[in-house]
Amino acid sequence: MNSTLRKTAYQLHLWLGLTSGLIVVIMAATGCILAFEKELKHAIHPEKYFVKTIRKEKLPFSVLKLNAEQALPDSLKVSRVEISSDPSGSYAFRSLKMNDEAFTYWGTYIYYYRVYVDPYTGKVLDVENAKNDFFEIVMDLHRRLLLGEKIGKTITGYSTLILAIMLVSGLVIWFPRKMNKKALKGMFLIKTSAKWKRVNYDIHNVLGFYAVVPLLLITFSALIWNFEGFDKWVKKTLNGKVKTEQKAKSTLPAKKFSDPKNILDLVGNRVEKSLTDKKSALISFPKTEEGTYYAEVTFGNKQYQNEQFNFDQYSGKILKHQFYNDKNIGYGTALRARNYDLHMGSIFGLSGRILYLFAGIIAASLPITGFIIYLNRKKKKPKKKKSKAVNFH
Repeated sequence: MNSTLRKTAYQLHLWLGLTSGLIVVIMAATGCILAFEKELKHAIHPEKYFVKTIRKEKLPFSVLKLNAEQALPDSLKVSRVEISSDPSGSYAFRSLKMNDEAFTYWGTYIYYYRVYVDPYTGKVLDVENAKNDFFEIVMDLHRRLLLGEKIGKTITGYSTLILAIMLVSGLVIWFPRKMNKKALKGMFLIKTSAKWKRVNYDIHNVLGFYAVVPLLLITFSALIWNFEGFDKWVKKTLNGKVKTEQKAKSTLPAKKFSDPKNILDLVGNRVEKSLTDKKSALISFPKTEEGTYYAEVTFGNKQYQNEQFNFDQYSGKILKHQFYNDKNIGYGTALRARNYDLHMGSIFGLSGRILYLFAGIIAASLPITGFIIYLNRKKKKPKKKKSKAVNFH
């Protein structure tokens, strides 16, 4: 391998690692905690995620929504509901308002509540102040370092970019100068019988290699979220000549429209019908006069595999109905829809999520083992030759 390329890669790897190491540790460690967030929540608090008695019929959506809103403080309104196809699952209504100009986590979330309602009785099972939720705090630490959208997201965004460069430069360093049997063994195996400094070096070198592919996929998907220009460029490049679809809009009625409660019930019944033999659904309520009821029905554990609806908020009419595998949406749009699953590893199923978890653990260890390697470096000083005394006698 070209020595100049190797030296450049080494310097990049070293100084970028020293610059962003702590942030990478934080993002990787929090990512590991969030890897199985839903499963952990269900195990820790089953009383709010599941109902005790399953009945024949559920109450109308409008009644459930009203019960959720009456349980909220300060007459707040709900903006979304999450539904499980599991008959024992509760409905989770969300009320959220954010301030993207804030500089801290507590300022970013003006309010954030989740209300869990029994769909059969309408009983409110729990009102959760999500700002105090452990996983929500960990999520914000992962995304913004608790420093708000402007500062925190910028830091994590560029730290992710640095991590991507480090992964590529690490691959260059990982490849040996000379390929032989001994070098080949050192590339893939940790020499556990060696001294601790060598073991630490092997842990950094070998485990870093094994984790590089999932970590590159994680960083790519994170860059899509963090850099809007990059997101648009990828989507536009892959979409090619495919036209960007226009957003569905509700038509303002000339006369008095139907009771909004009836419209919500109509929308809810249509989504419930579509939920048969699927995993879950969410319904987002209109935010503006031209806004729509947006529903997303997910087939299984992969979020991108879904069926999407836009309902007119005044008539309940379906304005747009689309499946995830629609061939007309373009490759860029399809890739963007898969971004969450790509980031979480669920795009590869349960095995992918487990693989990503181990990759995250390795990612959290790399800056630590790398820093230890840096501290243990010994600059080789040329040994001074002892001058022999010359006897002239």
